[in-house]
Amino acid sequence: MLDKIRGYRKEAENFFSNSIKEIEDFRVKMLGKKGLVTQLFVDFQTIPNDQKRDVGKQINDLKNFVYEKINTLKSKSSQSSNQEKKFDSFLPGYPYSLGSLHPITLVNNQLFDIFSKLGFSVAYGPEIEDDWHVFSALNFPLNHPARDMQDTFFITKDPDIILRTHTSSVQVRVMESQKPPIRVICPGRVFRNEAISARAHCIFHQVEGLYIDKNVSFADLRQTLIFFAQEMFGKDVKTRFRPSFFPFTEPSAEMDVSCNLCGGKGCEVCKHTGWLEILGCGMVDPSVLEYSGIDSNIYTGFAFGMGIERMAMLKYQVRDLRYYFQNDVRFLNQFSSAL
Repeated sequence: MLDKIRGYRKEAENFFSNSIKEIEDFRVKMLGKKGLVTQLFVDFQTIPNDQKRDVGKQINDLKNFVYEKINTLKSKSSQSSNQEKKFDSFLPGYPYSLGSLHPITLVNNQLFDIFSKLGFSVAYGPEIEDDWHVFSALNFPLNHPARDMQDTFFITKDPDIILRTHTSSVQVRVMESQKPPIRVICPGRVFRNEAISARAHCIFHQVEGLYIDKNVSFADLRQTLIFFAQEMFGKDVKTRFRPSFFPFTEPSAEMDVSCNLCGGKGCEVCKHTGWLEILGCGMVDPSVLEYSGIDSNIYTGFAFGMGIERMAMLKYQVRDLRYYFQNDVRFLNQFSSAL
């Protein structure tokens, strides 16, 4: 036993290293659960009683010596490592990468810039709405399909409390609180119970516009939207208006622009027509004006609404709008130069 103790101490005295890994391996070898010194304490139980005092003292001395040796080596190794990592003021700075705005934010900002040139201000409203502002005040009859749970998210047992399906609810709030002339755009997130695909999502963003004043005509609406399309997609973009129906406008139309993803030749995004529908529009129905306390005999107006994801698809040639919600850094980094 004493020979083993002397041999282990000599091994500890002769051990030197600057490697943290080698020092740790030596600690495990000597002091680990199955280490050499640990085993000495196990064997100590078989020592005759008259030798235990002397042998026990030497084992404890060996254990303390190994502890001190390991701590000393670790301390020197740490100091050496810190000296090697000393700051060099002549080194170049770290190349931090620039962040980017989300493409939805980029398109929103561009829309604000375009319509601000025409005198439109920005209005916001709540995402959790009541039936009046989302449907009834916009001339939706009680049996309209949009009221059905297939399209609308009802978030409480009270059928009057819903997630807004469009930002037209903000237009109603503006008409209730302001007197004409009114010229606003209403951006925001909306919710519809739809299947998620490359062209549709249950959560998306809209910007809706409203202009109310005396003698406002469909010609004013058409010229406003043509100006918008040319500012957004370039002077060469082609536009067309098709008759449509919305409960809150009459007459109503849908506006298409030439598909810049395929150059008008036809692709999956434009359903091989060469055209993409980007917004709905029309003259505000007189009933909608009256519901909000505006005299329809004096004032007329137009309204329009568009999906921001669709705008971003066209502008940045993105073929699947699900990318906007996946937070994939590889996708988002492509827009760092668009700030």
